[in-house]
Amino acid sequence: MARSATRPAAIAETSPEPQAADSLDFGPFDDWIGFRLRMAQIASFQSFARHTQSVGLSPGRFAALILIDRNPGMSQTALARAIGSDKSTLTPVLDDLVKRGLISRTRTRSDRRLYELSLTDAGRKVVRAMQDCAERHERELDDIVGPRDRAQFVRILRKISTALG
Repeated sequence: MARSATRPAAIAETSPEPQAADSLDFGPFDDWIGFRLRMAQIASFQSFARHTQSVGLSPGRFAALILIDRNPGMSQTALARAIGSDKSTLTPVLDDLVKRGLISRTRTRSDRRLYELSLTDAGRKVVRAMQDCAERHERELDDIVGPRDRAQFVRILRKISTALG
């Protein structure tokens, strides 16, 4: 094995060079829909995260903000259900959004155990900035999928999530 100029000799002799993912043998995974969906989701998420770096908010928090924006006063339980998370996992996310001044949490009058979630003015500004990032990302995906296949691709993805969700 040739020694890498940037790696110490001990490491170069015991650690193989990283292999590019596209040259690995994935065996049966290579043609499995579930595996390919997951790999596409990871790549899409990472690409979107690169788009949103300038805003300083993760794609996951953007999903919460969009749902709160579109459904003002929604409960934490309803939000958790909508994004496929449990309440305990969502609580730190909401704590962070409150700390950043992007959302407000108000106890409901009818049940003091529940909170209503709403965007603040700062939250609405961040949502607009994130939507700009999301639109750029969607254009990128449209370029990959192509206008001819987009509608069918989205239909198939909906069919999968509906049937398995």
